Amino acid sequence: MTITRRSFLSASAAFAAAPIWGAAAAPLPREVDVVVIGAGAAGIAAARRVMAANRKVVVVEAAAQIGGRCITDTSTFDVAFDRGARWMHNPETNPMIKLARGVGLDVLPAPSGQKMRIGRRNARPSETEEFLAALVRANRGIDEAARGKLDVSAASALPKDLGDWAGTAEFVLGASFAGKDLKEFSAIDKARAQDRNSAIACRQGLGTLITKLGEQAPVALSTPASRIVWSNRDVSVETPAGKIAARTAIITVSTNVLMSGAIKFAPDIPKRTLDAASKLGLGSYDHIVLQLPGNPLGLARDDILIEQSNSTRTALLYANIGGSSLCSIDVGGSFGRDLSAQGEQAMAAFAKEWLTKLFGSEATAGIKKIAATRWNASPFVMGAMSASAPGGQLSRKILTEPIGCLYLAGEATHETLWGTVDGAWESGERAAEAALRRIGALKDEPADLPTQSTKRRRQTQPRI
Repeated sequence: MTITRRSFLSASAAFAAAPIWGAAAAPLPREVDVVVIGAGAAGIAAARRVMAANRKVVVVEAAAQIGGRCITDTSTFDVAFDRGARWMHNPETNPMIKLARGVGLDVLPAPSGQKMRIGRRNARPSETEEFLAALVRANRGIDEAARGKLDVSAASALPKDLGDWAGTAEFVLGASFAGKDLKEFSAIDKARAQDRNSAIACRQGLGTLITKLGEQAPVALSTPASRIVWSNRDVSVETPAGKIAARTAIITVSTNVLMSGAIKFAPDIPKRTLDAASKLGLGSYDHIVLQLPGNPLGLARDDILIEQSNSTRTALLYANIGGSSLCSIDVGGSFGRDLSAQGEQAMAAFAKEWLTKLFGSEATAGIKKIAATRWNASPFVMGAMSASAPGGQLSRKILTEPIGCLYLAGEATHETLWGTVDGAWESGERAAEAALRRIGALKDEPADLPTQSTKRRRQTQPRI
């Protein structure tokens, strides 16, 4: 039996060299109105908003490409695939959908088919019904716990009678959704993130989209910010290519990078901010991508498949990506983190073993090529998406507080769309508007219009 994407997501409630310039080669500017640290979705959104206000901005990016956690790989295989985030959400309020069309890219609803595997067979309709019912009860338990006085772990809120579906529910709601096991995951954070229906894909890749949207922004690649000297009046950002003086700065690095000390601050940023970031550490989520010519798994284009599992040693399969022969086996949580730490060879071995368990050895005999992401080992990201530890959900709001003339942005600062490119984009625009108001470039108050963060969430029941 096939689970529709809408029912699945509703039930689960749910990823130093010389500078190279994005627009044109030019010397690094010595003075700007706003300097943005990081050229991911949040950084590009912030830069575009500052440019729209006719103020001078520069984006400094440590990596050699725009995108952050949105990277489209066009060289490993003969077709492109997203190494990080692959979906957008909420098309009725998401400005990125219109922007994507505006730069000539194709956006379309994510295909609707998902399947459940039990051993080497597909789940029967009655079994799929049982799983969805268990998932709904698990979500209700987490929602009820989130209304309590204390923020507990999502694991502690699960019903005790999920039976054979307990492990699968934990994977779907934890490792697959947030990159963390439910015992490490705030019930409140989980409950507040339940508005991610209507997944939208960009046919050319989300990394391609962010790169296109950043083409007109002045981006200095391979230019890490090493030290930021700040006050209530101005800021100086030090890079291998020189110093940049600015009236304000927007910092979009991940919480793990912020905590790592890779960027020095003078004076130190407040302990309150670092404590908040530490409670929003990144989960682990990686793709193991296999080239499987001839469709030996017998799945449809863009099918998503999970298994009934009694342990965390499991994965999600995204098959025949975009109609190609690429299949991605996604691993997350503590198991994914441990597997990634062992390296690509171990990840490839698990992928083959897992597929063999579900489809037989003949299914993997024709693998042509394998590649795996290892986001935890990426020095400029250090993980996947932020997910609050129990008791830490309020930390997201703390991260939005100005620090002198510094503003933080990125998915971790969004209270409802954390872990998504949509939330990162909106946070960048929000931080840019705050920075522009600080320097007197935007005097009007923000309009009280519905956005992805203020839009009323609709709770839908699963449909088969």
